[in-house]
Amino acid sequence: MPLRLDDFDYALPPELIAQTPAARRGDSRLLHVQGDALVDGVFADLAGLLVPGDLMVFNDTRVLRARLLGKRPTGGRVELLIERITGLDEAWVQLRASHRPRPGGTIELDQGVTATVLARDDRFFQLRFAGTADLPAWLESHGQVPLPPYIARAAGTLDAERYQTVYARHPGAVAAPTAGLHFDLDLLARLRDRGVGQAFVTLHVASGTFQPVKGDIASHRMHTERYRVPRATADAIGRARASGGRVMAVGTTSLRALESAASPDGTVAAGDAETRLFIVPGYRFRVVDRLLTNFHLPRSTLLMLAGAFAGVERIRRAYAHAVAARYRFFSYGDAMLLDQADGAGDVV
Repeated sequence: MPLRLDDFDYALPPELIAQTPAARRGDSRLLHVQGDALVDGVFADLAGLLVPGDLMVFNDTRVLRARLLGKRPTGGRVELLIERITGLDEAWVQLRASHRPRPGGTIELDQGVTATVLARDDRFFQLRFAGTADLPAWLESHGQVPLPPYIARAAGTLDAERYQTVYARHPGAVAAPTAGLHFDLDLLARLRDRGVGQAFVTLHVASGTFQPVKGDIASHRMHTERYRVPRATADAIGRARASGGRVMAVGTTSLRALESAASPDGTVAAGDAETRLFIVPGYRFRVVDRLLTNFHLPRSTLLMLAGAFAGVERIRRAYAHAVAARYRFFSYGDAMLLDQADGAGDVV
């Protein structure tokens, strides 16, 4: 039967949307979806759910201070959200303004910086920034943390630390790979001491991760995201598989990078590439055996990915259980550990 948006909908009391992070990174809860069983626990339990020889793959992207406030030469206010940096002085952005500028129009920013509109593609604008020298570095000093739209408050000092993983290295994301926010350095060390391998990919999360699916699922198209799989990571996956270890993706972004880089036999190619991979139920997973993820928005592509991985009915039961048990949802919320369900199909 064709997939319907209603298959990925659920009722969520607004008070379960986490507005702030837990007091400490490891204080979150963990729901383990183990076959048809739902096991409540805490995030620290994760160390006991992995065995020597397993491999965890993390996304080490670093979130940019991607939100900017500016004004038009006429005085109108403009809010900018960097979508993707394409050079030292160019980026694609989303704009919020009473009158959106046309190509050639300008926006005035802090410290005498001016952004000129070069082109428009649907809701995205290509801008060239004059006066920044190095746009990513300038954003660190003058941008704001781009909290997602369901967090109904302004970003504060705490978010500069907590909306970033402890292993973030490569600037380029405009949204955090949120499954990684639960890890602190102590837990990472305990996992290493247990013999659980750790490897990294880089996928720069774009704002399209929040784009709702509308209408026909089959016609939905993902926005392009850039990713990199280091040679060391591809080799580590090969060794883990050869020794019978399981590959666990920490977050949907890590999973999409690995599956995008995989050949039909599951071999992962090292290198840089772009992906628009949209995973829905029926997809045949080639690399990832387990998925650590947060709870996702209704009708979202991320919820569809979770349904593809663990099974739609299992995910429905898990989300109903999480709501009843008062788990915290979305970016600053709690986590789930999913084991892969049997299934096969095609990429959408």
